[in-house]
Order: sequence, then C-alpha cells, then structure tokens
Amino acid sequence: MRTTQQFSITLPNEMAGLVKSMVATGAYATESEVFRDGLRALMARERAMERWLNDQVGPAYDALKADPSRAVSPDKVRARIAAEHKAMSGKAK
Repeated sequence: MRTTQQFSITLPNEMAGLVKSMVATGAYATESEVFRDGLRALMARERAMERWLNDQVGPAYDALKADPSRAVSPDKVRARIAAEHKAMSGKAK
C-alpha cells in the first residue's frame, strides 16, 4: 500500500524561487522536503494555537462569564497599552 500521495501545485514565482534556492543551497535535498517541513511547521503552529485557546482563552472567557466584574473597559485597555508602549519606547532610546 502506498504511503505517499503526489500533488501538483502552482506557486508565485517568488515562492518557487525560494523553494529552488533552498534545494540549491543544500538546506533540503528535494522540493518535497521543503514542502513537508513547511507543513510540519504549519501543523505545529495550529497545535500551539489550539493549546492556547484551550488552556488560556477558554478559561479566561469562563472566568469572565462567571464574574463579569472582572471585565476591563476598552478605554482602560487602550490606556494600559499606551503606557506600556511609552515605557518600552523610553527604554529603546
């Protein structure tokens, strides 16, 4: 039984050039390896997103629903972000 499946894909020239360059430099042996590695990275990102949603976003939503007084107004969020940005901008100089 075959464990692989062949695909035919179309890429923009810039992406196609990148794939060919990665093979030419020896980073990958074949174009297929480039795509497999890219798909593994995509799958890892999707798993990380799913973990974040389940481990952090869901519980935060449930806590807020159980106790709406924990909510922070949009104005307070903007003010906090602005203050943090200002503090970080001052450190960069």
